[in-house]
Amino acid sequence: MNLRLAVPEDAMAVARVHVRAWQAAYRGLMPDDHLAGLRPQERARHYDFAGLDPTGPRTLVAVEADTVLGFATISPARDEDVRGQGELCALYVEPDCWGRGIGQALASAARSDLYRLGFRKAVLWVVAGNVRAQRFYRADGWTADERRRPRQVWSVTVDTVRYSRVLESQ
Repeated sequence: MNLRLAVPEDAMAVARVHVRAWQAAYRGLMPDDHLAGLRPQERARHYDFAGLDPTGPRTLVAVEADTVLGFATISPARDEDVRGQGELCALYVEPDCWGRGIGQALASAARSDLYRLGFRKAVLWVVAGNVRAQRFYRADGWTADERRRPRQVWSVTVDTVRYSRVLESQ
């Protein structure tokens, strides 16, 4: 497995992973009809992997045999109370590949990139009730900071919990 920055040609493959991971991870946390209606073609239109803005989002992909198995997106933190920190905006792995260490590799690479970009702390948001994700992030050194809020994601409002951690040189 190789990790690299996403390129524009990865948009559809990343969208497929994104949609399939949502459909598996959020079953019971979001309406079934909403999850069933997600389409990679629609999601792919939202990605801009050609951007060169160093302050904009960056997406890393995990690739094996020319197939995208997962991705992680990082950026400067978007919330006012954590300005100057980094953010892990998304981390999703193809559900058929869960448990193979791909998420761990992506999380580690994302943390390293955030550190290299000058961030010493980072945050992320998890859908409340997503026990698998919460367990994963706790094992990766993230701690819930008790900040909760409803967020509109893909036209559905969900309750989310913020996690944070100190970033270290690796």
